[in-house]
Amino acid sequence: MIRVDDISKSYKTVKALKDISFSVDNGELFGIIGPDGGGKTTLMRILVSLILPDSGHALVHGLDTVKDYRKIREIIGYMPGKFSLYTDLTVMENLDFYAKVFGVSIKQNYQLIADVFDQLMPFKNRRAGHLSGGMKQKLALCCALIHKPEILFLDEPTTGVDAVSRKEFWDMIFKLRSDGMTILASTPYMDEAGRCDRVAFLQNGEIMGINSPDGMVDGFMRDVYAVKVPIHDVNRTIKALKKWDKTHLAYLFGDSIHWTPISNDFHKDVLLQYILSCGCECISIDLVPANIEDCYIHLSFERDSAYE
Repeated sequence: MIRVDDISKSYKTVKALKDISFSVDNGELFGIIGPDGGGKTTLMRILVSLILPDSGHALVHGLDTVKDYRKIREIIGYMPGKFSLYTDLTVMENLDFYAKVFGVSIKQNYQLIADVFDQLMPFKNRRAGHLSGGMKQKLALCCALIHKPEILFLDEPTTGVDAVSRKEFWDMIFKLRSDGMTILASTPYMDEAGRCDRVAFLQNGEIMGINSPDGMVDGFMRDVYAVKVPIHDVNRTIKALKKWDKTHLAYLFGDSIHWTPISNDFHKDVLLQYILSCGCECISIDLVPANIEDCYIHLSFERDSAYE
C-alpha cells in the first residue's frame, strides 16, 4: 500500500530525512514514533505530495508521490499536526465545504464518520476556532474522512489534547482500522506506539528500527531496574549512576530511575550499595520488564554512540 525507498530531504544545512526506507501493508496501522524535530512531519508531507524529496521515491497505493500527486490526493485523507481548518467557519460549514471539494455529501459517507459526527452535533453551529482541542481534532478527522479515503495519514493527531480525548481519538482510529482502512500515524507519545501493528522509530531523520511493539520489547536483551529515590535525590542519583563503570544507561522514567547494567550478570544489592556510597537515599530497587520507551531510549543511545 505504501512503499518508501531511500527518501532524503534537506532544509538548507539541516538534513531532515536521511535515506528513509520502509513499507506499509494494506489494512495496517503503522506508527512513526519520534521526538519533535525527528523528521516525522517532513516524511508525512512527502507522502501526501505536499513537498518533494531531494532523492529517493515513494509510492502510495502504487502511485508515485511526485508524478501522480493529483490521483494520490483523491484517495488519501490527511490530518496535519497543526489545526488547519477554517476557524471562522462553523463545524457544519467546514464539513460541507470539504465534502463539496471531493464531490460527495455528508449523507453519502455518514456511516464512516457517524461516531465522530454525532459527538460534534451539539457544536454544529460553533465556529471551529472556538472548539476545544479535542473537538478540533474530531472535526479535522471528520473532514479527512468525508470522501472515504483508502489511506489515512495522521500527523501527531493527539498532540495538545487531554488524556480522555486522546483515548477517544484512538478508539476511533481502531474502528477505522478494523474496517480495513490503512493508517499511517506519527506521534511523539510512546504509549500510542503500543497501539500500532508496527512502528518505526525515527530520530534525527533516520529510522533506528521497525517492528511490532511486542517484537521491539521481545528483542530487548538488557535487564532494567526501576530505582526509586526521594525526589530531592533524583538528579544527584542519575548523575552518580552515569559515572559508574557498571552502568550502561540511567534515565528518569515516571517517578523512578530506569537503570541498565553493562552486564546482565548483576545483583541489585551491588546497585544499592553504590547508591548509598554516593550519599544518596534509596527507597526501592526492582527488576522490571522493559517497555517500548526503554527500547527507544536504548536504540537512540546506541545510534548516538555509533557516531562518536
